[in-house]
Amino acid sequence: MIEKRDFYIDGAWTAPALANDFPVIDPSNEEQCAVISLGGAADTDAAVAAANRAYATWSTTPKADRIALVERIFDIYQARAEEMAQAISLEMGAPIDLARTQQAPAGAWHIKTFIRTAKNFEFDRLLGPHAPNDRILYEPVGVCGLITPWNWPMNQVTLKVIPALLAGCTMVLKPSEIAPLSSLLFAEIVDAAGAPAGVFNLVNGDGAGVGTQLSGHPDIDMISFTGSTRAGIAISKNAADTLKHVHLELGGKGANLIFADADEKAVKRGTLHCFNNTGQSCNAPTRMLVERSIYDQAVETAAETAARTAVDVAAKEGRHIGPVVSQAQFDKIQDLIQKGIDEGARLVAGGLGRPEGVNRGYFVRPTVFADVANDMTIAREEIFGPVLSIIPFDTEEEAVEIANETPYGLTNYVQSGDGARRNRLARQLRSGMVEMNGQPRGAGSPFGGMKASGNGREGGVWGLEDFLDVKAVSGWAEE
Repeated sequence: MIEKRDFYIDGAWTAPALANDFPVIDPSNEEQCAVISLGGAADTDAAVAAANRAYATWSTTPKADRIALVERIFDIYQARAEEMAQAISLEMGAPIDLARTQQAPAGAWHIKTFIRTAKNFEFDRLLGPHAPNDRILYEPVGVCGLITPWNWPMNQVTLKVIPALLAGCTMVLKPSEIAPLSSLLFAEIVDAAGAPAGVFNLVNGDGAGVGTQLSGHPDIDMISFTGSTRAGIAISKNAADTLKHVHLELGGKGANLIFADADEKAVKRGTLHCFNNTGQSCNAPTRMLVERSIYDQAVETAAETAARTAVDVAAKEGRHIGPVVSQAQFDKIQDLIQKGIDEGARLVAGGLGRPEGVNRGYFVRPTVFADVANDMTIAREEIFGPVLSIIPFDTEEEAVEIANETPYGLTNYVQSGDGARRNRLARQLRSGMVEMNGQPRGAGSPFGGMKASGNGREGGVWGLEDFLDVKAVSGWAEE
């Protein structure tokens, strides 16, 4: 069994102030695979103090030196990519091929993109030709508390840690206690890259403990959190007394609008996208809105796609989906599937219980509901599992109304051969992102939402700016 009880504080691996062992469970077999420690207030305070001590120096380190550190992190991350994939697969149940091709590479992709962004970013710039002695200075926001989830561990860690480093911030990272192994490996990478002591710190803990301590800490200047909307609200309230910056990337209930003129693979593509990472993605297209004239065929295609979606253990190679991350997630998904049945949605694939022949592990049957009304629980709540809800519509206007009638506003999707329609819908859909005809967003595109999906943006220049304050200066002397 893996034993990783220490935290990374002030450039050294440090034992917790008080022993507080926490088991890490392999979701494929429900057995303990590792043990970590949950931190307490003394550990949090020590990490925050280290970050504050390091801030004065790191915040004034030249841009080129900050970039050089991140370039070393990138090289070491690439060299340890297989270890990273194995850690993610073990801790949160991503099938090993998915971990190798999507989960671990997401971190490298963001690191590389941020390096390019920082090289092109002007931290000091003119206000404009009308004010030749005015300068706008972009300066680090300060000491940051970074709280990351278990579903895409390195995607989220790199979206926070890397721009914070490049901005000149120092930080304390609290990864999910459910899936901490990849973040502990990432801390080894940052250490090996030569980050100065105190610039990057990691303390494991749960939301009620270390998470709350960070969000309310008087010596933390910014909290960047990715997770549930419920937790985001609690963090915002706790952070209010200290008036710190709060960046939130929260849940979603993405609508995928499929019109009769969509390409023939649109329904299958949307179904597989919903099931990717076992449905554990905040931007998953979990509500499939289908134009009435192709609705029956779409339901049939989605059901067939679900029936052909294999489910297996994370360590096995192949294109199957794995388990969900925990017993709590499994129970929540089962409850929501039951609510879908009770509220009158038509179950056309999957359903309650584990897949046939499986008696342990947090495995969920790939599930499709048809004839879903937008006021049903399964259309309103984020399920975070391989469950697709299909809703018919008759007109473009109705589709927009259904898509926008949700508390969330993270990602929506449009499938249509009509370019003018796609452009209209992109403007009308109330979400931070709109992806059309299966085309992914480019490197450096901002990730984030509206409404209950949070605030702020991660990725590219927007992600870097989230860790910067803007200072206006007049009377600047030419140097």
